[in-house]
Amino acid sequence: MTKIKYTAGNIGARVRSDCFVSYTPAQNGGLAVNVKSKVQAMYGRHINTLCKDILNFFEIKNGTLEIEDAGANDFIIAARIEAALKKAHKFEKEYLLPHIPENQTASSKDQFRFARLYLPGNTPKMMLNAGVHKSNGIILDLEDSVAPDKKEEARYLVRNALRSVNFYGSERMVRINQLPEGLNDLKYVVPHGLNLILIPKCENANQIKETEAEVKRIQKENNSEIPVFFMPIIESALGVENAFEIASASENVVAVAIGLEDYTADLGVQRTREATESLYARMRLVNACKAAKVQPIDSVFSDVADEEGLRANTLASKALGFEGMGCIHPRQIAIIQKAFAPSEQEIEKALKITKAFEEAQAKGLGVIALGSKMIDPPVVKRALRTVKLAESLFLLPKEK
Repeated sequence: MTKIKYTAGNIGARVRSDCFVSYTPAQNGGLAVNVKSKVQAMYGRHINTLCKDILNFFEIKNGTLEIEDAGANDFIIAARIEAALKKAHKFEKEYLLPHIPENQTASSKDQFRFARLYLPGNTPKMMLNAGVHKSNGIILDLEDSVAPDKKEEARYLVRNALRSVNFYGSERMVRINQLPEGLNDLKYVVPHGLNLILIPKCENANQIKETEAEVKRIQKENNSEIPVFFMPIIESALGVENAFEIASASENVVAVAIGLEDYTADLGVQRTREATESLYARMRLVNACKAAKVQPIDSVFSDVADEEGLRANTLASKALGFEGMGCIHPRQIAIIQKAFAPSEQEIEKALKITKAFEEAQAKGLGVIALGSKMIDPPVVKRALRTVKLAESLFLLPKEK
């Protein structure tokens, strides 16, 4: 009888912080564990012990497990082994490493989401130190960045990362696959400290409601108390036309993003630096989000090397009313965060307006003036929002 090998993970000269697992089940003959590691001298025994613990957890008595390790952490090795074993056997139980306290915190509906860093869900080396870059959110991606034949492996890896990797306060996000496949992703991430789900290629409110129903079922089943918010991504002409319906589909929708690569493809046009081809869609999304009182989030800027272009693009995005963007490289984070934060000039002007507003109120005046200019209520409202934002970002000038 031909023996079948079941594999998981990545291998190759350029692979770092990962491993390649090969499992061959057998009817008899006992267990054999063979570990080949770049850190064999220091961690070989530990890896061997971890392998045997996982095999024992799943009650594997016979077979061969081989690991080629390129410096993988325990959560990575465990994810790869579990993925390989479950290709061979239909196990329901999960091998879960301890859930670190830092990843059991809740996020809030109105917190800032200026810069969100996308990380491929099947590339663990990018996850390990992602938190040190201080993005507002970290997106573990199960969709476009993961090859179709690696989707299942990525689910175990993302689940383990949510439990094991300290993201240093960044909101923990996962982009699931397009529905209906994305509904299968939820059981791997919802019970494990997830803060927010990105729902790609969203075109109607039913997709939000369907996702929400499954999230609630999983939360109840696992006694999970951490709130899970939604950020639908609109990526088609139909999605744009249904933007308000999507933005107001659930109280757990906290933001709506636009994906311009897929949107322009749906239109049959090229995406340009000037972005005139997507202006209608972006303004439609911003307007829908403001009406629904959720955050509008702009598309990623794909030229990582062009920092000036990113800065100009982000300022233009802010001027349209967007409140954040996606990032595909850590070097983009600080530029985006600075651009969406209020500038010194904006803060100074807002402080003058709010001061004039407070003085007018104290005097019982219905008209607010700053110098020789009359200040309308919408201007005061915008100034108050700017001051509040600056205060929360610790940008207000210190009193002398």
